[in-house]
Amino acid sequence: MIQFSSKKKPDAPRRRQSSEYVRTPAAVDTSAQQFRRNQTMSGVRRPDGEPVSERARMHKLAQSRRKVGSIFVLVFITIILLAVLMSQFTAKVIVTGSSASLTRAIEPGQYETLINDYLGLHPVERLRFALDEDALSAFISAELPEVATVELTSTDNIVEANFTLTLRKPVAGWQINSRQYYVDTNGVVFQSNYYENPGVQIIDQSGISPEQGSTVASARLLSFVGRVVSLSEQGSYNVTEAILPSGTTRQIEIRLKDVQPLVKLSIDRGAGEQVEDMVRALNYLKSQSKGAQYIDVRVSGRAVYL
Repeated sequence: MIQFSSKKKPDAPRRRQSSEYVRTPAAVDTSAQQFRRNQTMSGVRRPDGEPVSERARMHKLAQSRRKVGSIFVLVFITIILLAVLMSQFTAKVIVTGSSASLTRAIEPGQYETLINDYLGLHPVERLRFALDEDALSAFISAELPEVATVELTSTDNIVEANFTLTLRKPVAGWQINSRQYYVDTNGVVFQSNYYENPGVQIIDQSGISPEQGSTVASARLLSFVGRVVSLSEQGSYNVTEAILPSGTTRQIEIRLKDVQPLVKLSIDRGAGEQVEDMVRALNYLKSQSKGAQYIDVRVSGRAVYL
């Protein structure tokens, strides 16, 4: 007889159920909207990239305004620069004389043509601030030696540029081959004279007819006379006559105002040195109360008087 024990088997330990349970996190959809720190719902952008918030729209509007403003400023500056360049551009040349003591009106056509030729060779110098007046003066003087300098002067017309000519004033003249030549204090020989005729005219007593091709030698002599006249005035002596003696064109005799002796000079020796010797000799004769018919300063270092 099988007896069953009344002793019960211990029950299998039951799994303790906690009142708390772990919730399995749901799968996160990466394609969905994500939230980030310090970002609100209003900051979410639409797929088309347009801002949703009013603040974002205002920010974009401000950027657009700045861009438009920058464009307007750039256009304004460009207009100002173009206006300045136009106001400085030489479109038309007007030539006038610089002295009111001119005895006749200048003929502006030839001078305007030469200035336009120079500006054609140097187009950048049509802008007035870029003009090289020294180079322009040298260019004009090479063709028309009666012009000493050319100066750009002010004008009220933006398309016109006024150029004022300083013309050479003659101190002596000489007629060669039926042409009248003049020389200024710097020894520059020219033909067109706009002032009164000079008081010193070379008197040719050489008896030698100027031949074709002798103009250069004649110009050298005339230049020498011009320097002598100018330097003599600096030494307080005024030349009244310049004479070419008989049989030569390389010597000259000058007569001074209120001075008795003639002074003989040579064009082969510097004008400044001979004038210095002349002044010393005249001062010596005056201090010794001596008279003379002529003073010869053609030889360096000595002055002969008779």
